[in-house]
Amino acid sequence: MLGLISIVAIGFFLGMRHATDPDHVIAVTTIVSQQRSAKRAALIGIFWGLGHTLTIFIVGCAIILFNVVIPARLGLAMEFSVSLMLILLGGWNLASFTSTLPVAASVHNHEHSHGGLVHSHPHVHSPEDDSHLAEKDSLGKLDRTLGRRPFYQLVRPLIVGIVHGLAGSAAVALLILATIRNSSWAIAYLLVFGIGTIAGMMVITMSIASAFRFVGNRFQVFGRRLALVSGIISVAFGLILAYQIGIVQGLFGSSPHWTPH
Repeated sequence: MLGLISIVAIGFFLGMRHATDPDHVIAVTTIVSQQRSAKRAALIGIFWGLGHTLTIFIVGCAIILFNVVIPARLGLAMEFSVSLMLILLGGWNLASFTSTLPVAASVHNHEHSHGGLVHSHPHVHSPEDDSHLAEKDSLGKLDRTLGRRPFYQLVRPLIVGIVHGLAGSAAVALLILATIRNSSWAIAYLLVFGIGTIAGMMVITMSIASAFRFVGNRFQVFGRRLALVSGIISVAFGLILAYQIGIVQGLFGSSPHWTPH
C-alpha cells in the first residue's frame, strides 16, 4: 500500500514538473499570449495535457508491455517535430502581430481639367479602401474568424500536446522501466504522471494568461509587444533545437546518436 501511494505521489509531482520544461512553456505561451480569459487558458492547458498524456500512454505502454525499441533516427525525428512546431507557432504569432500593425494611407495626385486649364489635387486612399491590402489580410481574417470557434481554441493545444508527447514518451517509459518492474504499476504510473502534467500545464496557462491580461489592460502596446516577443523566442528556440537535433545529434547524418531525455 505504501509503495502504491509513493508511486502516485511521485508520478503526480514529476508530471507537474515535466509541464514546466522550457519547450512546453514556450509552446503554450505562443498560444495563450492571445488569450485573456483565465478559464479558456485553463482549458488550453487541459487539452495540451490530454494530448501529451495520450501519446505518452500509448507509446509508453508499447515500450513497457511489448519491449518496443525505438530506433535512434525515429526518436530524433519525434523530437525534431517539436522544433518544427515551435517555429510554426512562433511564426503564427508574428504573422498575427504584423497583420494588426497600422498601415500609412497612400497619397497621390489627381489631375483635373477645367476650362482648358489642368489642375492637380492631392488625393488620399485609406488602407481600408485598398483591395490589395484586404487580400493580404485574408489569412489574418481567417485566423481571427476561426479563433472565435471553441474547437479551434482546443484542437490546436491538443495537437501541440500530442507532438510534445511523442518527443518525451520514450524517456518517460524508459525511466519507469528502470525503477518499476511491475507492468501494472508502471502503467498506473503513466496515468498518474499524465494527470500531474495536465494539472501543471493548467496552472501554467492560467498564470500566463493572467499576466498578459494584467499587462495588456494597463499597457496595451506593451502587452502586444509581449506577444511579439513570445513569437520571436518560440522561433529562435525552435531553430536552435532543430540545429541541435538535425546537425549535432545527426538526424540528417549517416550515424545518428540519440539519448532519450
